[in-house]
Amino acid sequence: MRALVTGGAGFIGSNIVDALVARGDDVAVIDDLSAGKRENLAGALGAGARLHVVDIREADDVRAAFAQEQPEVVLHLAAQTDVRKSIADPAFDARTNVVGTLNVLEAARTHGARRFINTSTGGAIYGDVDQIPTPESVPPEPMAPYGQSKFCAEEYCRWERRLHGLETVTVRYGNVYGPRQDPHGDAGVIAIFCGRALEGRRPTVYGDGRQTRDYVHVDDIVAANLLAADHPDADGAYNVGNQQESTVLDLVEAIRDAAGLGQEFDPEFAPARQGELDRSCLDITRIRTELGFEPKVGLREGIAQTYAWVRAGS
Repeated sequence: MRALVTGGAGFIGSNIVDALVARGDDVAVIDDLSAGKRENLAGALGAGARLHVVDIREADDVRAAFAQEQPEVVLHLAAQTDVRKSIADPAFDARTNVVGTLNVLEAARTHGARRFINTSTGGAIYGDVDQIPTPESVPPEPMAPYGQSKFCAEEYCRWERRLHGLETVTVRYGNVYGPRQDPHGDAGVIAIFCGRALEGRRPTVYGDGRQTRDYVHVDDIVAANLLAADHPDADGAYNVGNQQESTVLDLVEAIRDAAGLGQEFDPEFAPARQGELDRSCLDITRIRTELGFEPKVGLREGIAQTYAWVRAGS
């Protein structure tokens, strides 16, 4: 399969690129390297993958990369993912997540791609809902511009299929964590807390720490993307998570155990942040029954693995 991965030098994208290369696919990557890292692709580039340093907001540059690569399947992960930044500058968020996605969709269609796998958010798209775990049938009512832009991008994917027949599949992620997540970045609480533990610093918990999320290991996200790319009947939106609620305080305890720490890792509490939900958990029945997905990595196992990776790189 000829595959093109946007955002392929990032945390999740590079793990997907490695999996595609490992199974023998011909792989190209688009990434502007604003958040992704070339070193994340070292193994894949050495094995024949190709990197185009391109900003998805630049339609001409996107088209040029697609004209050269002619992919069969596109896995679209390039995005603005910071909820706080989206609240501070909704237009910037939309330029990347809406206009950028449309640029990639149109390039995929005009250069003969068969299928387009769109990355979305299960954690931010549904908003403050009563039904938890939340299935795909619940109408999205996002609280932050980030979730709104991702939902808009999903609608463009559906439009592309209606008008032009491009196969489009959306995978709505829970809160993803695992190796290659930046412990010094703005997103990814598990990696950030692991970094704090290694630095001998206490974790900052916003609110009371009892807010819940559905944390999913990057290996399970990779598996879901490969299923979405390969399964002949994949169509529409699929939640991808563990279907388990975990609190921020649960994370603190798991990282405390992984690092062998005691009271010195007690959290420091700060005011809750605007636009963040009290509860979020995804119902993954649809992807289980239709595509055969099953999460493999438990939270404590995954946190121990993530801590070991952060420690090895510190």
